[in-house]
Amino acid sequence: MKAIAFFNNKGGVGKTTLLCNIASYLQNFKKLKILIVDADPQCNATSYLLSEKQLEDIYENKKYSTIDSFVEPLRKGKGYFTENFQLIKSPRFDIDIIPGSPSLALAEDLLASDWKAAQSGDGRGLQTSFIFKEIVLRYSQYDYIFFDVGPSLGAINRAVLLACDFFLVPMSSDIFSLMAISNISLSLENWKKTIQKGLIEYEAIEHEPFLIKNRSTSWNLKFAGYVTQQYTAKTVRNVKRAVNAYDRIIRRIPSAMQRLLIAKHANPKATFSYELGSIPNLHSLVPLSQSSHVPIFSLKASDGVVGAHFAKVKIAEKIIGGIANALIKNIGGLK
Repeated sequence: MKAIAFFNNKGGVGKTTLLCNIASYLQNFKKLKILIVDADPQCNATSYLLSEKQLEDIYENKKYSTIDSFVEPLRKGKGYFTENFQLIKSPRFDIDIIPGSPSLALAEDLLASDWKAAQSGDGRGLQTSFIFKEIVLRYSQYDYIFFDVGPSLGAINRAVLLACDFFLVPMSSDIFSLMAISNISLSLENWKKTIQKGLIEYEAIEHEPFLIKNRSTSWNLKFAGYVTQQYTAKTVRNVKRAVNAYDRIIRRIPSAMQRLLIAKHANPKATFSYELGSIPNLHSLVPLSQSSHVPIFSLKASDGVVGAHFAKVKIAEKIIGGIANALIKNIGGLK
């Protein structure tokens, strides 16, 4: 089992849409068992994946628990959540999810303050910082766990990345996404040094390694690749390519990725491409997919697809499938 975060501190890059569609493609076409954890207090993955009735049952009728159930015992000083957690399945994505909660935002202060304690090897601080690692180990029966996170470099996202084996960076084709790469690289370097120091300090104090579910913990995070999105394309000699305004930005992305993420957080000698694929502007297919709570590649006439959009649904399936296959290939090559 591997855990993967779809992560960019720049908002509006299509992160949640990409994550949910890749997850559904891998489960339904590749027969891999996927769990999605919505660790974004905005709950975008939850609202995309689940029906209106399911959302009502979660947030109004309280029939199901959310991600906040795992954090609440830590807030109260009771350690990790020990009760059985009932997962909920997306009916049209056909995938399991731990629903998000706006209350998760309240964990930001707890994770930030305990991170300071973790730096000095404090057991409570490390326990809090590795909360999402405990979730990953709890659901080891899945092939992959995908974490959806908010657009920030805050304490919640740091705790998620501590739990993950890989991260994927969705990119919109703008100058601000380029600037975000530098912030991501610097933050990851700082977090890695800090947690490694804390784990060494803990072992020196306790004369044993820090364990979760009897397993040692460490920083395992590696860069798996990136996806460029939301550009306008034109056809030149029967080949789709970005128009000039977007193309100028897109051409700068590979060198920035190589310098800031591949060289520092991956295997710079790898023979595969870290560019997993690119997604042009799919126009009305995305809002149709979101309003119908269905993968883009599964949209039907009953979801509002008409005319030429049927061909675009097929194109979207090919694009998403290519990215999903490239992601799994890269992860295999980074073991």
